[in-house]
Amino acid sequence: MHDFTPEQYSALLSALTRSGIAFRLIHDIDKRPSNALHVARQEARIGIASTYYFRSHQFVSHADTIRAVADLGHTIGYHYENLATAHGDFAQAYDSFCRHLEALRQIAPVSTACAHGSPHSPWNNRDLWQHYDIHALGITYEPLLNTDFTTTLYLTDTGHRWDGFRVSVRDKVVAQHEQWVSEGLVFHSTDDIIRALSTPSHPIHRYHLLINIHPQRWMPFGPQWVAEACMQYVKNGVKRLLVAARR
Repeated sequence: MHDFTPEQYSALLSALTRSGIAFRLIHDIDKRPSNALHVARQEARIGIASTYYFRSHQFVSHADTIRAVADLGHTIGYHYENLATAHGDFAQAYDSFCRHLEALRQIAPVSTACAHGSPHSPWNNRDLWQHYDIHALGITYEPLLNTDFTTTLYLTDTGHRWDGFRVSVRDKVVAQHEQWVSEGLVFHSTDDIIRALSTPSHPIHRYHLLINIHPQRWMPFGPQWVAEACMQYVKNGVKRLLVAARR
């Protein structure tokens, strides 16, 4: 079975629910919002509610998709990149964050936001909250800011793989990686995670899970799947260079 297909996602969801581990699913909608609706329906069919983070340029052209995802019982969040687009101007970034947040709230209720990695930018979008209070805007949860990673393991499919933290610029929890690696909590494929979830003695059972899924790369095997995998392979090479340059 090819990885990153609807069948594999169904197998992952089944393993998660059977494991008894507390987990939270979040979704960064970087591209292909239509894929988000497919994933949202797949989750809703088995009674799982998760959070979908949409970027500001998707609010108008994909408003119906956002509403449809919310109508399935999922939470809508803002996938923000304001500091990067404002080229480090904090006041301008905060103003645009507020405007975009209000625009998204015209489509669906929003009380959560998650930073876009913006790997080509020198600016980390989460740094905006070193100057402003995100919670004052009615945002109660920002995943990488408001999660206790001493008790929660972060897993993400960034880079079309589950060990993409090796090449990721920002979608990772640097402070915990040495600990997680030492415990054997590094997975390459979805099957690796399923096997761990199905093994009661595996150290993954010591943690809660925060799992970031990018719906753009979960699709039936075919030309689009191959194109996405090839694109991610190229992007991973570029990210390796960016990570090396910033050390």
